[in-house]
Amino acid sequence: MSYVDEVMERVIAKNPSEKEFHQAVKEVLDSLRIVIEKNEEKFRKNAVLERITEPERVVSFRVPWVDDKGQVQVNRGFRVQFSSSIGPYKGGLRFHPSVNQGIIKFLGFEQIFKNSLTGLPIGGGKGGSDFDPKGKSDREVMAFCQSFMTELYKYIGKDTDVPAGDIGVGGREIGFLYGQYKRITGLYEGVLTGKGLTYGGSLTRTEATGYGLVYITEEMLKANGKELAGKTVVISGSGNVAIYAAQKAMQLGAKVVSMSDSNGYVYDPEGIDLDLVKEIKEVRRGRIKEYAEAKASAQYTEGKGVWTIPCDVALPCATQNELDLEDAKTLKANGCFAVAEGANMPSTREATDFFLENDMLFMPGKAANAGGVATSALEMSQNSQRMSWTFEEVDSKLHQIMVDIFKKVDEASKKYDLEKNYVAGANIAGFEKVVDAMNAQGIV
Repeated sequence: MSYVDEVMERVIAKNPSEKEFHQAVKEVLDSLRIVIEKNEEKFRKNAVLERITEPERVVSFRVPWVDDKGQVQVNRGFRVQFSSSIGPYKGGLRFHPSVNQGIIKFLGFEQIFKNSLTGLPIGGGKGGSDFDPKGKSDREVMAFCQSFMTELYKYIGKDTDVPAGDIGVGGREIGFLYGQYKRITGLYEGVLTGKGLTYGGSLTRTEATGYGLVYITEEMLKANGKELAGKTVVISGSGNVAIYAAQKAMQLGAKVVSMSDSNGYVYDPEGIDLDLVKEIKEVRRGRIKEYAEAKASAQYTEGKGVWTIPCDVALPCATQNELDLEDAKTLKANGCFAVAEGANMPSTREATDFFLENDMLFMPGKAANAGGVATSALEMSQNSQRMSWTFEEVDSKLHQIMVDIFKKVDEASKKYDLEKNYVAGANIAGFEKVVDAMNAQGIV
C-alpha cells in the first residue's frame, strides 16, 4: 500500500465520524501523490503526512449563556489549531447549528494551504460553535459571545492565534468578542481581525473575499485566452462573499443574474440589483425571496436549483458541498466553462472531478477565497504598526496577492505536468511551503 493510502486509512480510523474532514484530507492527499511518490521514503521517515493531518491542538469547551427569557442555554465551542509552521494560527470562527469538530477540522486543514498560498506568515486554524445567531437579540448574541470568549481567550493572542469571522460571525459578533477579550486580559492588541474601523479594523476587509475571488477568476480566464467582461455569472449565497463578488464582477463588466440563501434562489435576467440585495440582507437581515417581491424582472424559486441557470461562469459562495455532480453536469450542459469557489469546498469531490475531466476551468476555494484571510493578515500588519491604510492601498495589495496566488498555482500544476489542474496546483504549492518550514524546524 502506498504511503498516501496508509495515511488516509489512518485518518479515517482515528476520526471515524468526521466525514467532512475525511473529504478535505482525501482531496489534498490524492492531488499530492505525484509529489509524495517522487520521494516517498523521506516523507514516510519524517512522518510528514501524519504530522500535517493531525492538529497541533484541539480545544472543545462548554458555552453557557442566558437568553432573554432568563433561561440558561448551553452550546459547544471549538478551536482547532492545526499548523503554526509558517506563522501564528489564523482562521475564522463559525457560529452555525451545523458546527461540530469534524467540520472545524476540515476548515482548519484547508486553512493551512490557503494561508500558505497567500505568501504571508500565517498558519492554519479554525473555530466556532453550534450557536445560531439567527433570530437572537443583540443582547443574547452579546451574552453568548462574552461567554465564548471567556474560555477562548486562554488559547489566543496576536502572536499565537488570531481568529476572524466566518458564517454567523460578522462585525457585531467580532465587536462583542473583542470587547470581552480586552476586558479579561487588559490588552488592546490585534487578536481578532474583521474588527470595526473605529477600533483597529481594515478598510477593504468586508469586500476582500468576494473581490479576491473575482480577481483570481479574472486572472484564470486571462491565462486561458478569455475575459470576464460581457460574461453571464451565476452566484450562490447572498452573504458577504456573494455580495462583494457580485459587485466586483459587475465592475469588471460581467452580468450577475442570481443569488440565493438557505431557503431558495432568485434569478434576475436583467442583472442583480445589488443595492436592493444589500438592503434586504445587510440592513433588514431578511430572506432573498424579498428580492423577487420588490423587483418585477426577478423570479424566486424555493429550494435548490441555482445551478440550473445558464451561465458562462459559476461562483459558489454559500457553503460546503452545495454543488454536486448533477449540478456540475447541468452547468456544463448549459454552457458554463469556468467555476471558482468563494465558499470553503462548496463543490463535492465528484463535481470537482467532473470539472477537471471535462476541461472546465476550476479554481478551488483554498486559492480562490484566500482574499479574506490575506486581508486579515494585512489588518494584523496595520495593528502591529499602529497604522491604517487607505481602501485603495489595501485593495491594491489584495489584487497583487491574488495575482501571485494564481501564478503559484499555475506554476505548480505545470511543474508536475498537470497543466490547468488548479486543484493539484493549489495543494502542491501550499504543501511544499509548509513542509519546507516543518522540516527546517525539526520534529515539532
